[in-house]
Amino acid sequence: MRFATSKPATLRFGLTDRASWWDDPPVRQGRGPHKIGWPIFAVGFLLPYLIPATRGLIQDPGPLWMRILLFALIDVYALCYVVFPAVFGKSRRVKLWFGGVMLVLGLLCALVADASPYILLYATATLAFLFPAAWAVIFNGSALGLLVLVLYLRGALSEHFSDVITVVSVTSAMFFMSNLIRVIRRLELANQEIGTLAVANERERVARDLHDLLGHSLTTITVKSGVARRVLESSGDIDRAVQEIREVEGLSRSALSDVRATVSEYREVSLPAEIAGVRAALRAAEIDAELPHAVDNVRPELQSTFGYVLREAITNVLRHSGAKSVKVRLGRDWLEVEDNGCAVGDVAPGNGLRGLSERLAAIGGTLTTRTRPGGGWVVRAEVRQPSPDGSAVTVRAEPAGGLT
Repeated sequence: MRFATSKPATLRFGLTDRASWWDDPPVRQGRGPHKIGWPIFAVGFLLPYLIPATRGLIQDPGPLWMRILLFALIDVYALCYVVFPAVFGKSRRVKLWFGGVMLVLGLLCALVADASPYILLYATATLAFLFPAAWAVIFNGSALGLLVLVLYLRGALSEHFSDVITVVSVTSAMFFMSNLIRVIRRLELANQEIGTLAVANERERVARDLHDLLGHSLTTITVKSGVARRVLESSGDIDRAVQEIREVEGLSRSALSDVRATVSEYREVSLPAEIAGVRAALRAAEIDAELPHAVDNVRPELQSTFGYVLREAITNVLRHSGAKSVKVRLGRDWLEVEDNGCAVGDVAPGNGLRGLSERLAAIGGTLTTRTRPGGGWVVRAEVRQPSPDGSAVTVRAEPAGGLT
C-alpha cells in the first residue's frame, strides 16, 4: 500500500546561493506596496521635491518651452515613483526597462534641471526594491558613479559632497532593507517546503505501517476464514469452525486497534508477539514452522524493527510462496526467514520489502533477499553495530533459542 506523493520543488533561493543575487524569490499574491495606499503616501513623500522644483521653474527667466520641457520631465519622474508598485508582478524585462528609464529621468532631473542630488534617491530606492540584488548594485552603482563624475567635471562636487554622501548612505540602507525582506520571503518559502516534506514523510510512515499491519492481518484472516469454510464443507465440525471464526474476530479487532494506534503513531511492534502471531498463522495455513522460543539475545532496540521484518516476510510466504515449511532464525543483530516455496531466479521486491529496506536503512541496517537452490526464498535483515575502533562487529551465525 502506497500513497502517491509529489516531490516538492527544490528552492534555488538559499541565503548563500549565487542565484539569489540575480533572481528574486517568488512573491505571493498581494505582497509588495499597497496599490491604493501607496500612491497617497508617495504623493506626500514627493511634495518636498515637487513644490520647490515647480516654484523654481515658475521663477526661472529662461525660455518658456524649456521650462515646460523640464516641468514635464519632473512630473514624469514623479509619476514613475507613484506607479512603480504596478511593475512588481511584471516580467524581468519590463522591470529592467522601467527601472532604467526611471534612473535616466532621475539623473536628468539632478544634472540637467540643476536640482539637488537628493532627487536621485527616488529612483535608487525604487530600484533597490524592484530589482534583484545584483541588478540593483549594477544600476544604482552606475548612476551614482555617473552623478559623482559629472559633478566633479563641473567643479561642483565639493559643494554637493555632503548631499552625495547622504544619497549613497540612504541608497545603501534601502538596499539592505530590501534584501532583508527577500531573506524573510525565502524563509517563508523554506518553511512551506519543510511543511510539505513533513506531510510527505508522515504519509510514507502511515503507508508503510498500514501495509505492514494490514497485509499480515488480512492474510491471516483470509487463511483462517478459508480453514473454517473447508471444515464446514468437509466434516461439518461446528466446534472447530466456530473456534476459527472466533480467532478471525479477534484478529479483526486487533487489526482495527493497530490501525488506530498506527495513525496516532502510538503503536510499537513486539517481536515475541509477532512470533506468536506467526505461529498461529502458519499453523492455520498448514505450513510447518521452525520458530525460536525466545528473543532474549536480540538487541532490545532492534526487536521492534525485526518484528516488522518477520511480519512482512511471513505475509509474503502465506500469499505467494506455496511453501510447506518455514524456518526463522534470530541473532543479536540479524533475522533470517527461509521457506521452501516455489520462488526461483530473480524475484522483484514489492512495496512491503521496499518499505522494510527503508525502515532498516533508517537505523543503519540492510535487507537482503535471495532464492534457495531448488526453490524457495530467503529474507535476511541485518544491523551491524560498529565496534569502538570503528570496525563492524562479527555477526553471530548460530540461531537463538530452540526451534518448535
